[in-house]
Amino acid sequence: MDLNGMGLIGAIIVGGVAGWLAEQFMKSNMGLIMNIILGILGAAVLNFLLSLAGIYTGTGVITYLVVGVVGACLLIWAGRMLRR
Repeated sequence: MDLNGMGLIGAIIVGGVAGWLAEQFMKSNMGLIMNIILGILGAAVLNFLLSLAGIYTGTGVITYLVVGVVGACLLIWAGRMLRR
């Protein structure tokens, strides 16, 4: 996973914020650890999928945050679909 030069601690912080924002947007109820995991995994998965499509998201904290929120929302949505 490319952390866009922000380091592990920065990725955890931004991932936590991204996961929390996704949790609020999707009206989900998860804990801090799950928010961090969803934010980081969401950003990694969405960056991977976008790179397969030939789309480069760029670098930086804001870009990582936006991609993390969208990716985490997609992971929450997919989890809900699998539980049905």
